[in-house]
Amino acid sequence: MPTLAEAVAPLETNSFSVFSEQEISSLICKKPWSPSKSSSLYKIESWGSSYFTANAAGRMAVRPFGPDTKPNEEIDILQALQKAMEGDVLGDLYPISPLIVRFPDILRDRLERLQSAFDTGIKIFHYQGHFQGVFPVKCNQDRYVVENIVEFGKHFHFGLEAGSKPELLLAMSSLCKGSSDALLICNGYKDAEYVSLALVARKMKLNCVIVLEQEEELDLVLDMSRKLSMEPLIGLRAKLNTKHGGHFGETSGENGKFGLSCAQIVGIVCKLRRRKMLHCLQLLHFHIGSQIPSLPVLNDGVSEAAHIYCELSLMGANMKYIDIGGGLGVDYDGSGSAESDMSVGYTMEEYAKEVVLAVKCACQMKGVKQPTLCSESGRALVSHHSVLVFNVLCAEEKNGHSVGDKGLSLEVGGTLPEPLCNLQECLASLVRVGNYESALEYALCMKLSSVNYFKKGSLSLMQLAYVNTVHELVAAMLEKKRCEMAAYDGVYGQWHKDAAYNAIYHINLSIFKSMPDTWAIGQLFPIVPLHRLDEEPTVRAILSDLTCDSDGKVTTFVGSGEMNTRATYMKVHPLQEGKPYYMGMFLGGAYQEALGGMHNLFGAPPVVHIMRANEGGSNMGNLQVLKVNNGENIYDVLKGMQYEPLTMLETLHLQLQNSAKDGDSHEPEEAMSALDCSFFSSTYLSTNNLPSSVGSTLLHTTVIG
Repeated sequence: MPTLAEAVAPLETNSFSVFSEQEISSLICKKPWSPSKSSSLYKIESWGSSYFTANAAGRMAVRPFGPDTKPNEEIDILQALQKAMEGDVLGDLYPISPLIVRFPDILRDRLERLQSAFDTGIKIFHYQGHFQGVFPVKCNQDRYVVENIVEFGKHFHFGLEAGSKPELLLAMSSLCKGSSDALLICNGYKDAEYVSLALVARKMKLNCVIVLEQEEELDLVLDMSRKLSMEPLIGLRAKLNTKHGGHFGETSGENGKFGLSCAQIVGIVCKLRRRKMLHCLQLLHFHIGSQIPSLPVLNDGVSEAAHIYCELSLMGANMKYIDIGGGLGVDYDGSGSAESDMSVGYTMEEYAKEVVLAVKCACQMKGVKQPTLCSESGRALVSHHSVLVFNVLCAEEKNGHSVGDKGLSLEVGGTLPEPLCNLQECLASLVRVGNYESALEYALCMKLSSVNYFKKGSLSLMQLAYVNTVHELVAAMLEKKRCEMAAYDGVYGQWHKDAAYNAIYHINLSIFKSMPDTWAIGQLFPIVPLHRLDEEPTVRAILSDLTCDSDGKVTTFVGSGEMNTRATYMKVHPLQEGKPYYMGMFLGGAYQEALGGMHNLFGAPPVVHIMRANEGGSNMGNLQVLKVNNGENIYDVLKGMQYEPLTMLETLHLQLQNSAKDGDSHEPEEAMSALDCSFFSSTYLSTNNLPSSVGSTLLHTTVIG
């Protein structure tokens, strides 16, 4: 009976034996790979909103001013980091992975485009008011992000929104450098201290509005305003009937978590009138939900709220602002489809026009003065400006070897049980004639049966491993054939719904820290290799992180070409010996840093800013790089968990000294030095798999011992 290796030997010498000469010629003449093909494969131009591109050198580049970016203004991400390293700007950060790279120029551009979109809508529809946005700091509370928004938006009187006492304090401090007309919106549940802080902001001449989420909050606001002798500016959050589907719409509708019903709103108006403080009510706020999918849903919600606004004005309130909340979506999957939870079916300009027109129509109908428009478009503002850079540590190939490489033979640690031998003989015959589909069925049957034999003690571990390897190799042959057929069909390089991943790429980050929404809510983020985009990616991989958790992986990706469905793997390049392979996660500037957890005590990554500005950082031509922070090291994360690292170090030193006295340890000074270094090293793996200082010390100690 032939071995499996003998059965497939003729096929391995001629991998195209199933094709005609014409088909083989077509495959040989296939056009070479190019960055433009990578751009299409990863849908960069679709989700990138003109901010990202694959450049001619085959690397990911940033276009900091969107479609207005000139060719010489593009920023090659890896090249910029490399130059910064050579200029000693990053110190020992680079090539540390992971690394958050922010592009403040994109942040400025997004803010200006949002303002321009509303200004254009106001001009087109002759709206008798203006737009004045606020940034909800919950999206990204980082000091530099908030300060940049205040600075970039000062000319537009751009403000901030807070939902807690810490957020309110940081917003108050930041807006001291902003426009005096900028809004400071106070949302969320409130206690006396929260309300007091908001009233103190009023004393500081900040345009602070306390938005009531619950009916009971009114008494608290009135009481604290009397005690502090400061009249409040009051807003109401309306609980609309309008609701959009999907996860992001769960905060909307009459059963939403926040907001006041119509009856509660009327009750508050009556109480304010009795207190002769109805003039303090100036703002109506509502929130349909994040990632509003389509313009009809937006129109329904804004129209409903606009009529509530008009009724409040007609009831005697001194109404000035309508705050439409968040909802301006981001196209994460590049589909531009309202049918996808990861995309939206409109542009920023269309969104703004819809809001302007809906509010104008309601006000004209009711004869009410048109209000200042306000939005809390945090996701749309900050998502694009941040890129998470990380490297691949190693690859675990699923079906990575040929039969010859495995050296398969039927004689592996003894004779297989007769039923398995019969299955193997049929399998080999099928492989010999190229019927891999049927052969895989026999291989699977062998695999399942062998487990039962092993549990009964009738099969050795080596025999079980052999059967498993047979199954892997037959599956690999079938997949290879399918890929070759796909190449002939002209769709080579695309994702295929029937294909499976053939490798696991282990990446140097924590999913729970750096992209928690992928685990928590199934969020989709574009992930792209940062280089080698001029080479054809031939590996179908999923990504696995450093944590000891089965959920620490990425198994859904942006689909390629015209496919709007998610892909179950991503096409990547084979790893090269001794060379790093860098990837980037895009559109993660909102929420990910704020929501990241400390699973396995992996800390916050370092942060670097790259910009084309005239101040700060290292000037490399017209490019500036600023190291914002070093991230969290082991000392930081232990301290955050209430440990005392210095006390721990003393305990470890004492234990080493005692061991040396007992003769169990040589050269304790070397080990102590290693311990000293370890507390101040990165929580992530170094690019050479050994922390530079700690690793060399430990290695040296091992040699001496």
